[in-house]
Amino acid sequence: MGVPVGVRWEVGAFLGLTAATGLIDAVSYLKLGHTFVANMTGNVVFLGFAVAPGSGFRLGPPVVAVLGFVLGSLLGGRAARFLEARPRRWLGIAFGAQAGVLLLCGLLVGVGVLRDSGGTSYLLILALAGCFGLQNATVRHVAPKDMTTTVLTLTLTGLAADSVLGNGRAAPPYRRLGSIFAMLAGAAAGALLLQVTMAWVIVLAGVVVASAATIFLLAPAD
Repeated sequence: MGVPVGVRWEVGAFLGLTAATGLIDAVSYLKLGHTFVANMTGNVVFLGFAVAPGSGFRLGPPVVAVLGFVLGSLLGGRAARFLEARPRRWLGIAFGAQAGVLLLCGLLVGVGVLRDSGGTSYLLILALAGCFGLQNATVRHVAPKDMTTTVLTLTLTGLAADSVLGNGRAAPPYRRLGSIFAMLAGAAAGALLLQVTMAWVIVLAGVVVASAATIFLLAPAD
């Protein structure tokens, strides 16, 4: 279905969501036990690695991440079912809720309630993965082609396969390149900021997602 905002606003919002993914996956992989909260393919692979003794991978973090992601996806699916007839409200609520949880997580990390180790780290993984399950369940209904906001495999495939050296269609590469750059920039910014603070990386991701929610609620349709 179409997004009820102008194309430039739409693309900007989805690029912002992609950058937020890079920010939070930097947190989860570098600080929360080598797991991803947005990229479930990686977690399934990590579960396989964890079977081997001495691999350095633990079962707990990816299991919790997959669980949180599934729960978030279920909530996203229910929201789509009941609200997709009112797309502005639907997208605003879904991404607004995601932003709210991210900001709350950042606050709780900042005051020391949630930490990057120990039992509370699992609560943080669960909450962050739920956020990106919700994001994925929502984006799959509305995102332009190859702007999935969380994985770049199809984006890179399309960029190469549709190029002059591929099938010759020479599809405009701008959105695909934008998605790649947004993910890279988010991950790089997250990795750099993590040297100083984890809380503010999560808060920054929440602000970016909140901006996307505002775009879907208020941006003009042309």
